[in-house]
Amino acid sequence: MDESVEVWLGRARGSVEHGLDQALPAEDEEPRTLHAAMRYSVLGRGKRLRPLLCLAAERAVAGSEAGRNDHALGAACAVEMVHAYSLIHDDLPALDNDDLRRGRPTCHKVFGEAIAILAGDALLTLAFAQLQQPGMARILALAAGTPSGMVAGQVADLEANRASADADIVRRIHLAKTAALIRASVELGAMAARADAGQLAPLRAFGEAIGLAFQITDDLLDRSGSTAELGKTAGKDESQSKATFPAAVGTAAAEAEAGRLLRAALAALDRLPSGADPLRALAGQMVSRTK
Repeated sequence: MDESVEVWLGRARGSVEHGLDQALPAEDEEPRTLHAAMRYSVLGRGKRLRPLLCLAAERAVAGSEAGRNDHALGAACAVEMVHAYSLIHDDLPALDNDDLRRGRPTCHKVFGEAIAILAGDALLTLAFAQLQQPGMARILALAAGTPSGMVAGQVADLEANRASADADIVRRIHLAKTAALIRASVELGAMAARADAGQLAPLRAFGEAIGLAFQITDDLLDRSGSTAELGKTAGKDESQSKATFPAAVGTAAAEAEAGRLLRAALAALDRLPSGADPLRALAGQMVSRTK
């Protein structure tokens, strides 16, 4: 990676970490247990991919420094809060029943199931308070909810028959469950920079393609026994696994599809005039990662 891009991404991550710390209620503010659970879940060791994509999209449109645009930073914090809420709820016994997240006990293991549910609820609600431009709330709500957003994808994943889930079914699940929020992260950053229709279209295409490639990579890492993106417990019983691309088409074909989607995402960025190098770097990391 070009050193200047790496430096920019480091500054952007710092802006996100500071923004999240400031946006979350203080741990000593009542109700303390709830706020401690929220901060525990958000301020862990996450990669911050979604907020970084948001700030990088803003830069691709406006060329501004990370964090200079309060609207972009607010949107970046919002998508990370939504992502954190989804992980808290995913880890609950009723869903994935995970004990570890990013190498630490999951929220419900530390604070109990009731507080974990409420911490997720509070994060989802607080996320919308970070959005400062008309239209942003609708984009985030549709990406996070239903009929074609994250929650709808989670339901489809739960209800999928793994034995008969072909590539088209898995693609639809992952476009909703994973790619919708990633696409929204990019779109919100572009909106913060007042992107026009000619800029939004390729950025949406980039977000959707790289979001799907990211999930296929996650599937491949799970199949190989590596730790997936968020450090979830490895070695689960096979009966708990969900519909995946490697299961539907085989490992080699899934790897090829992830590569094709990465190329499509990068080609979409070629339609922008300049400033998209951080997005290109993030895309490469999302597909080439080993954990």
